[in-house]
Amino acid sequence: MELFFDLIFVALVGQLAHGLHEHPSMASLLTFLALFASVWWSWVNLTFAVNVMPWLSRRQLAGVMLTAMFALGAIAVAAPEATGERAWLFAAGNAALRLILLALWGWQSWAAGTASRLRLLAYNGLTALLWFVSIWLPAPWSFALWAAAILLEVVLLIATGARWSDRVLARLNVEHLAERFGLLVVIVFGESVLSIVVVLSATWNPQAGLVAAAALAAIALLAWSFFLYGTDAMRDGLEALHAAGDYRAIRDTAAFLPFLIVAGVTAISGAIGAAIQHPEEALPLASAVSLWGGIAVFYLCNAAVSLRFGRPVRGVLRWALPALALTALLGVAATLLPAASVIYCTVAVLAYIVASTELGERRRRADASAPDRSSARPPG
Repeated sequence: MELFFDLIFVALVGQLAHGLHEHPSMASLLTFLALFASVWWSWVNLTFAVNVMPWLSRRQLAGVMLTAMFALGAIAVAAPEATGERAWLFAAGNAALRLILLALWGWQSWAAGTASRLRLLAYNGLTALLWFVSIWLPAPWSFALWAAAILLEVVLLIATGARWSDRVLARLNVEHLAERFGLLVVIVFGESVLSIVVVLSATWNPQAGLVAAAALAAIALLAWSFFLYGTDAMRDGLEALHAAGDYRAIRDTAAFLPFLIVAGVTAISGAIGAAIQHPEEALPLASAVSLWGGIAVFYLCNAAVSLRFGRPVRGVLRWALPALALTALLGVAATLLPAASVIYCTVAVLAYIVASTELGERRRRADASAPDRSSARPPG
């Protein structure tokens, strides 16, 4: 049922990225990031709620996910005009999702005490009210309430007391959390793949085909980096943090930092579409920023997550610094070269990063499996 729920999220990601494809501009990029932040936070809230309630039966979980699909469906329909005539529907969908979470948490933890009830009413009840009231307010006041609602939830999560965090840690299913995040990244990579297919179908010529093939290679290389290294690292890192009882580090690496990864990968899809459509022209500024900025954020966030997991600083910098330096050079190329050349340069940069990582991993495995020669030294 969680996978079925993700289908509506597929549609929502595509709807949010619509402006990056049709009208690439810095305004559309900033609007996308703001709206995607609200959607990401809704996904995080629902995922964490389900994760720490293992007593939900299959039918109860199915009911929660199906009900949430209708709320998220309203948000998806509203997304292309969320700052215009459908802002009321975007707000209504978010208010409905908070009410679902309020009912779910209230059913499970209302009897935990007065402090728990007040937190629950503030976190889901008050924020639902803010979203609901914003339906009748004109812009920009409605958007201010949206921001206030999300900020209130973030502040309450950061200010969580030790007693509540200990209860959450005791119920947290790390394997499920890592799996859900991995599936979400599949969705955002899928948006880029879909963009390649749709734009190439509409712009059918040999040069567009070459650019599309290169773009698909670039997405595949990013996916290679994430799924061969990122998913295992996240699962192992979360398990270590869970064993150490570090709630704050789990919060940062599973709720806050991954937003940058999924937003960055989704933003790349807009630049790819522009490059396939107009390979001989320079990328629009917003598309260029989306391309190299999305890749830079992808690697920067992975580095931050690795450090938060307690990885050695020297080991993280060994791959992060070259990746970020090459991405910076890609940003320069994106402002000087035609779109097709920029995509080819992107493939070269990502291929180098992946090859370097693979060689480093091979050396690491060889060193780990090598026999300890000092123990075989003859006496005397």
